[in-house]
Amino acid sequence: MTRAEGGSATPDAAAVHTPVLAQPVLRLVGEWLAAARRQASPRRGPVWLVDGTLGSAGHTSALLDALPELHVLGIDQDEEILAFARARLARHGERVRIERARHSELAMLLARIELEPCLFLYDLGASSLQFDRPVRGFSFQADGPLDMRMDARRERTAADVLNDSSEAELARIFRDEGEEPQAERVARAVVAARRNTPHARTLPLADLVEHALGGRRGRLHPATRVFQALRRIVNDEAGELSAALACAERCLPDGGLLLVISFHSLEDGAVKRFLSAGEAAQRWQVLTKKPLEPEHAEARANPRARSAKLRAALRRRVEGGPR
Repeated sequence: MTRAEGGSATPDAAAVHTPVLAQPVLRLVGEWLAAARRQASPRRGPVWLVDGTLGSAGHTSALLDALPELHVLGIDQDEEILAFARARLARHGERVRIERARHSELAMLLARIELEPCLFLYDLGASSLQFDRPVRGFSFQADGPLDMRMDARRERTAADVLNDSSEAELARIFRDEGEEPQAERVARAVVAARRNTPHARTLPLADLVEHALGGRRGRLHPATRVFQALRRIVNDEAGELSAALACAERCLPDGGLLLVISFHSLEDGAVKRFLSAGEAAQRWQVLTKKPLEPEHAEARANPRARSAKLRAALRRRVEGGPR
């Protein structure tokens, strides 16, 4: 779905996208539930999974349809998306609960509502619902304001970052958060352009970056890494991912399952390092020595799935050992 800016305030049914790596997620959760049923002392009460990146509820909807014993706490920081998800999941009744929170607020939320989940799922990055609405400013496929906030409660927009940061700080952002090899050149162009007109719209920024980098070469648009960097810094994605992983480690019981889907090397590298360190300290048992990736058919049918990687691990709480 692509709407003109200023259209409907919330997405509709046309915005439903196929969840990435849905079959591996269903298989891993289904196998975990089957193993839990075989245990000598079954858990009392429902089995709760935290979908920490609810989005359009694609994964949650598929999980609830396929696994009737599962309950889901759906979390997202984007109120617009939550309105869509609530409507989509209403038919599941008490098997689903939806709350607005950032990953950095999740541990406190779980304590407040006294919920003890057995599984966590994180599908990182921006939602298709956010990318497909020009008014949100995440994409250069159509013109829109340079916003990029997943959570409207945040004060700083992408335009603020571009207009208020020093050239050195912009270069650091483009390099560290977007892996842009010519970060200094782009930062120089951004600062030069804002002397005449403040940065405000997505398409002029994309054109500026493309010109600064000497035009298009290959499949990737020259502005892709810069837009990624701005989105990550506006939403503190590195900090939120760290909080998400820490929450899963803190809240999962022994044998609890963690699933993380990432879409670029910065995310996947952070998840890999976290799980590797945790396995060395006997806090995690990694199930995916190499991340699961989409089959050719899925990548062809859904181009946004091409770079997806799924890592899975079981929480281990050794008696008398590291917690």
